[in-house]
Amino acid sequence: MRDIIEKLLIEPIRAFGERIVQFLPNLFSALFILLIGLLAAWATRYLLARLFRFMRLDNFSERSGVNRIIMKGGIREPFSVILAQFVGCLVSFSFAIIALNSLRVPAIEMLIEKFFLYLPNIFVAFLIILFGYLFSNFLERAALIASVNAGLRTAGTIGRLVRLFVFVFSFSVALEQLGIGKDTVTIAFALLFGGIVLGLSLAFGLGGKDIAKSYLEKRVFGKEKDDDIEHL
Repeated sequence: MRDIIEKLLIEPIRAFGERIVQFLPNLFSALFILLIGLLAAWATRYLLARLFRFMRLDNFSERSGVNRIIMKGGIREPFSVILAQFVGCLVSFSFAIIALNSLRVPAIEMLIEKFFLYLPNIFVAFLIILFGYLFSNFLERAALIASVNAGLRTAGTIGRLVRLFVFVFSFSVALEQLGIGKDTVTIAFALLFGGIVLGLSLAFGLGGKDIAKSYLEKRVFGKEKDDDIEHL
């Protein structure tokens, strides 16, 4: 009976205690690395903010139009502060990854490896969305100027539709790059694009049917009159 109790109860408890004792140094090491990472991130943000202020980065971002893009996104902080905070977050994130890896847990190590393999897709998707946003703003302004020069009353609506279409397209490409619902994103984009084209076709077709009718009648009847003159 004593041997059975020792095998079923005492040995598992003893093995669990040994694993806890072996894991505690790794846990303390991870917490220490994480604390150093938080301090390093705070120091990085502070030093970079002062450096960017000394370099007059905010003046450059104001002249280049970066601040205008940031303000459109609802962000009121200066570009130098945003960039310093972003670098600080990268520093803290790097130390967090090192801290997790120091735990020596196979499942966590596997997740970290998969994350680093997936990280290039995140970076490419971010660049696609960023350039898509910038390009959509450029095309919106170009379409607005062209519509105003053509004398169209719906110039603002056309510009906004162009920007929305380009941004939705870039967002769908970014989702496909991330591998999130490839078929769903493709089908949704095809339906959205087809719906927009169909709606515009119906709007222009119904709105300009009288113009198209008079144009066709003029061309057809003019051709028939010319044929009659040639026969005579």
